[in-house]
Amino acid sequence: MTIVPFDDRDGWIWLDGQFVPWRDANLHVLSHALHYGAAVFEGERMYDGRIFALEAHTRRLFRSAELLDFAIPFTEDEINHASAETCAKNGLRNCYVRPIAWRGPEQLSVSALQTRTRVAIAVWEWPKYFDAAKFQRGVRLCWAKYRRPPAEAAPTAAKAAGLYMICTISKNDAERNGYDDALMLDCSGAIAETTGANIFFVRDGQLYTPEPTCFLDGITRQTVIGLARKMGIAVTETRIEPGMLSTFSECFIVGTAAEVTPVGEIGVLTFHPGRLTFDLVDAYADHVRAHVKDRRLVTA
Repeated sequence: MTIVPFDDRDGWIWLDGQFVPWRDANLHVLSHALHYGAAVFEGERMYDGRIFALEAHTRRLFRSAELLDFAIPFTEDEINHASAETCAKNGLRNCYVRPIAWRGPEQLSVSALQTRTRVAIAVWEWPKYFDAAKFQRGVRLCWAKYRRPPAEAAPTAAKAAGLYMICTISKNDAERNGYDDALMLDCSGAIAETTGANIFFVRDGQLYTPEPTCFLDGITRQTVIGLARKMGIAVTETRIEPGMLSTFSECFIVGTAAEVTPVGEIGVLTFHPGRLTFDLVDAYADHVRAHVKDRRLVTA
């Protein structure tokens, strides 16, 4: 498979309030964020010309920056407008949207009070995360080497770039060993999430999902919980121990990229994607496009 590098593509990127050619959207090698991880971002999707849950994503972007002790020099409305305009500028109606804010190169030390916040928005086409055959049988998960840090040790409520370092290590290791992703535990040894998605389990027609005490309470996660309850499916947010996994019949992961994706394996355990999982796959697919029909932004 030929990989097209992300720095060598056609198109436009919104950078600090103006559009620049894709290849010119650069930053200096001594940017604070590159050395100290001071960056926050969002992952969003546009469906049929509207970005799903745009306002909720933007609010979280600003909250993440606040948790990392810097301010975004635009209003939420300006970022919402720029996100939609960036899609239009690139001629896309179905795509992935990546806003990111980071500390610049004005100061390079642990202290960063003199840095200026930079902001960019890039968009690109994004096909299904997993192929159809893999989707139907469920993706394969292994166990991650690292655990999610406790909220007392890191700003775990922020979608911060630095927190994804252990996710990249775990995802790479999973793929090298023939898996699709890795399941991470929290600092106490309970189930947390995969490297980039929240996780749900099914038992006796009910849903169970870990409480987001040290990882993101994802917008897709919130949406799926809301949809399930509207469908009459009970949802329990609780502590889930690894030893409990054998008591569940189905499993799936959720996220902007993954949407709702069935899981077929976790280590030596096997799950069988069933009706409840696929009902939620369909319900979510309908929901993210419903806001296009009535021209309202969904902010679940």
